[in-house]
Amino acid sequence: MSIFKPIATLAAAAALVAPLALSGPAAAQAYKEEYRVSTVLPVPFPWGVAAQRWADLVAERTDGRINMQLYPGAQLVQGEQTREFTALRRGIIDMAVGSTINWSPQIPQLNIFALPFLMPDYAALDALTQGPVGERLFEIIEENGVVPLGWAENGFREVTNSVRPIRTPADMEGLKLRVVGSPIFNDVMTALGANPTQMSWADAQPALTTGAVDGQENPLTIYYNLKMHELGQTYITQWGYVADPLIFAVNREVWESFTEEDREIVRQAAIDAGAHGIEVARKGLTEDDQSLVQEIEGFGATVVRLTDEGRAAFVEATRPVYEAWRERIGGDLVDLAEDSIANR
Repeated sequence: MSIFKPIATLAAAAALVAPLALSGPAAAQAYKEEYRVSTVLPVPFPWGVAAQRWADLVAERTDGRINMQLYPGAQLVQGEQTREFTALRRGIIDMAVGSTINWSPQIPQLNIFALPFLMPDYAALDALTQGPVGERLFEIIEENGVVPLGWAENGFREVTNSVRPIRTPADMEGLKLRVVGSPIFNDVMTALGANPTQMSWADAQPALTTGAVDGQENPLTIYYNLKMHELGQTYITQWGYVADPLIFAVNREVWESFTEEDREIVRQAAIDAGAHGIEVARKGLTEDDQSLVQEIEGFGATVVRLTDEGRAAFVEATRPVYEAWRERIGGDLVDLAEDSIANR
């Protein structure tokens, strides 16, 4: 019997054992020193709070095996927010807490949250993100090479300006409004008689200050933290015309590099961080707690709260936009959303 046979057998066994070992906890040795997480807004905005909570929970629950570092301001894509999803899919970004608005150029179905006046309240928003619509959207995102894990929230987007209170669609006539870089926002504002202008927030701040732009639309948490009353934005209308949910997501190759145990930790941490972020995003803005609105009014701002009749006028004025975008988003998905809201 050759003495080389058992040696060869041992070598073959070792070759089998080595890769098997990497499928367990030892795989953590191959993890990156840092996982880059893209966000647009930092702490103390609810967006940044949710992202930071995710990173902190993952670090705590993995005993530091997974180190997530936040890069706010969409700096990993040079501030080009609408490029974030593509960069995440390609692995330029490891993880992200991304806006449905910013990802909609690549995933058009995410425009469902920007259908004007689809969601009348937080319960309607929850019916979408936490129901079959949310499940379908996550399937679509995963089909496009990114692994979605949970939801957070930037909030309902309210309109502000420096010229006059907005109570009816006629009050929008001729106002120059800064909007985000998604075509549906242009369409909505144009339908209401305003003059929309797409620009970055860095460009919008001086434009608002000088009066080159009259107004903008954003969640009130952003208005508050950026002190927009100091930019002349003293007229606010709470109309809740669209919402901006956020999605926790991971590049597919990064996700597959984690052990099964760590995947579950990262997923559950995203869900927990999202729940916290939603709570922060809604604080002071609910029917039973208007403390944030009252604080904004204390700055000297005038806050208009639309009546049901007042809201109906805006719904009617933007209905052509709603129907046109129904086809782009997908009629079946919009029908599912309408049913989910009706049965909430």
